[in-house]
Amino acid sequence: QVQVVESGGGSVQAGGSLRLSCAFSGLRFNYYAMAWFRQGAGKEREFVAGVPWSGANRNYADSVKGRFTISRINANNTVSLQMNSLKQEDTAVYYCAADLFGLGREDDHLYDYWGQGTQVTVSS
Repeated sequence: QVQVVESGGGSVQAGGSLRLSCAFSGLRFNYYAMAWFRQGAGKEREFVAGVPWSGANRNYADSVKGRFTISRINANNTVSLQMNSLKQEDTAVYYCAADLFGLGREDDHLYDYWGQGTQVTVSS
């Protein structure tokens, strides 16, 4: 049985930083692409960042490039999202996701397993 536990998140002022993490168990973590998505209030879920199962060629949404960094640590079955220079428009519930032999792409239908979500709130 696959379990996903998200941690991190919270409230921060604009310009600040936060780090999100997801710990996976019950799957062959190194065979899965990892990604982060987010959903703001009243908005569609959107792709934030992804890393292929091979670990190469990370993908980022244009809105977060240069500010967010996705990392995976296969030895610990974890994926993290370091978020710097946060803006109010980054406020959302953030979800991690896993896609078997995936490339870390934007289509959320590709992903097999999801975290429970963690709230990030950025204030002015």
